[in-house]
Amino acid sequence: MKTFLGAIALAPFLAAAADIPRTWTDDAVAALEVPLAKPRYSPVHISERDYYRIPERTIYKSYRVHHPQREPAGYMDWLKQQEPQIAFDARKLDTPAEWIAAGELVFNSPLSFGPVFFGAAEVRDPAFYEQTKMPVAKDGTIPFARWVIREKGKVELGSMGCNTCHTRVMPDGTVAPGAQGNNPGDRQGAWMLRRAAKFAPPAQLLKTVRTFALQFEVPGLTDDPNRRGQTLTLEEFITAGEAIPAGVTARSHTSMLLPPQIPDIIGVSERRFLDHTGLVRHNGMADLMRYTTLVQDMIGLARYGDGAPPPPRKGARYSDAQLYALAQYVYSLQPPPNPHAFDRTAARGKAVFEKARCATCHPAPLYTNNKLIAADGFTPPAEDRTRFAVSTSRVGTDPRYALQTRKGTGYYKVPSLKGLWYRGPLEHHGSVATLEDWLDPRRLQAEYIPTGYAGPDGKTRGVRGHEFGLKLSAGDRAALIAFLRTL
Repeated sequence: MKTFLGAIALAPFLAAAADIPRTWTDDAVAALEVPLAKPRYSPVHISERDYYRIPERTIYKSYRVHHPQREPAGYMDWLKQQEPQIAFDARKLDTPAEWIAAGELVFNSPLSFGPVFFGAAEVRDPAFYEQTKMPVAKDGTIPFARWVIREKGKVELGSMGCNTCHTRVMPDGTVAPGAQGNNPGDRQGAWMLRRAAKFAPPAQLLKTVRTFALQFEVPGLTDDPNRRGQTLTLEEFITAGEAIPAGVTARSHTSMLLPPQIPDIIGVSERRFLDHTGLVRHNGMADLMRYTTLVQDMIGLARYGDGAPPPPRKGARYSDAQLYALAQYVYSLQPPPNPHAFDRTAARGKAVFEKARCATCHPAPLYTNNKLIAADGFTPPAEDRTRFAVSTSRVGTDPRYALQTRKGTGYYKVPSLKGLWYRGPLEHHGSVATLEDWLDPRRLQAEYIPTGYAGPDGKTRGVRGHEFGLKLSAGDRAALIAFLRTL
């Protein structure tokens, strides 16, 4: 059965340069995003003309990073002897397989060559892995970063490519690209900040992190909780980072206090909205290309409402060909092999799923109706009913991320249930670690201790909303979970 994007996802891949979509056009960008809950403060992005004035990014050949105790003998000396090589050249791409392979290069190519979550010293320090619980693949490699040679004799650690957040090391050590990532980035950042505090003046560090925290403040929001970032002490910043588990991250323009779950992008071709709040409309590969450059390069260049544009900055952007290859690679990603068989218990769970009318919002085969659901406290404008697929239902989940961040449309998208067996933590803040926790009625209680992200202060709090399935018998609950793990 073809999905609503099936014709695009299953069509023959187009390799000719003339067929590569133009990523940043004024009309396409203007229609890309759902307005924020306060539309007058919606982002206004740079023009097509200014976008294409930004230099294109050069992608160099990169090399695997190993755990220091599993690095091949003489590896770093060998790297220092390598010549810089440009890895991406669209002129050499012809077949679909070549475009997908080139997209994998883009997916793993770093955007940053300085310490962000971690630096070269950290990945060569065994203590860093022990203290941050950074996953290591079974072959001893670190799939969240790459060594890069841009100048012979100079080996740089690169990170912050798509792979840094959208790669998962499975329990058996295999690597699932595109899955909800489990690199504990914010905890790594907290570890680096705590270590830096031993050598740098605390006031200087505090000024730096408070400047960083400005990106989370929301224009036009009265009593913005993100302004708390300007009053936190250095220790409170560190503690807030340590509280964010792997699978959740305070990504750009979200919140240190309300960080979102990292999305699983396997199967993204089947989804009509991107981001938990459905901010970006997704009707095909060109929209995914726009979303990628927006997240990686353009997000800091927008102005909000009548506000002044941010100051000019140096940088680069992906070329249209690089984004096209990347989108083809992401569309091609498949989930890891599912170890959960559809047995008698799962069959009973499917019957529970149908009887409980879970398919109203999560119908097969996509297990999402691809609609937006209004958060509590937000009244959808009448025109949204016709412009977007807006459900008439509400589920009562914590509305703050939909109303108090720069991605706050007032909505949450209905997520797909496919791949739940390998994902976690769950919920748009990653508040619960497992399906068992999600279907545990105790999570609604104020004294509940979230098993996933508990908040910057680590206090007890109820994980409210989406009460479907919480009144099932123990047997039906176990059966439903067994079925969900087969999807």
